[in-house]
Order: sequence, then structure tokens, then C-alpha cells
Amino acid sequence: MERKIRRTITDATKVKVVIQALREAEPLSSIASKYEIHVNQIRTWKRQFLENAEKSFSGDKSNKKEIERLNMEKEALQRCLGEKAMEVDYLKKNLKKLNLL
Repeated sequence: MERKIRRTITDATKVKVVIQALREAEPLSSIASKYEIHVNQIRTWKRQFLENAEKSFSGDKSNKKEIERLNMEKEALQRCLGEKAMEVDYLKKNLKKLNLL
């Protein structure tokens, strides 16, 4: 038995299909046959599109907060790394003075 290869559909194509479905100018069955996609898949994409539509206008505030938090963490780690580098330099200098290095 031959295995069917799954077809990948680009996001741009999905958007086209969903917009056509939202216009309701033609039935879902004709859109489905045109793109060779099952009607239930179009319904799923349409539902997902409508559920996430408000995010396109509101902007993702949680991502901004996460980026800000990560930047603050990065700065703290860089500061810590700088302090450790200074400590290592100080210890090397003193070990050379004591002829231990």
C-alpha cells in the first residue's frame, strides 16, 4: 500500500481561502473543490482566523513585557559577567605579584 504524502499549504493560501469563505460569495464546497481542501478544514481555518483577528489590532502586549523582562535579565547577567571578569583579572594580578602564577 502506498503512503500518501501530506500536502503543506502556505499561510498566504490559507488566508486567501478564509477571506473567500468570509465573503460568502460562493459556497464552501466550491471553494474546497477549487483549492482541493476539505470543507471542514476551511471551517477550522475560518474559526481560527476569527478567534485571532483582534490580536492584529491590539498588538501583542505580553510579548513586549516578555522582551522587556529578558532585556533586564540580560543586562543583569552582563553586569555580573563584567564583575567576574574584573575579579579574575584582580586575582591574576595578585597571583603574579606572589609568584604563584
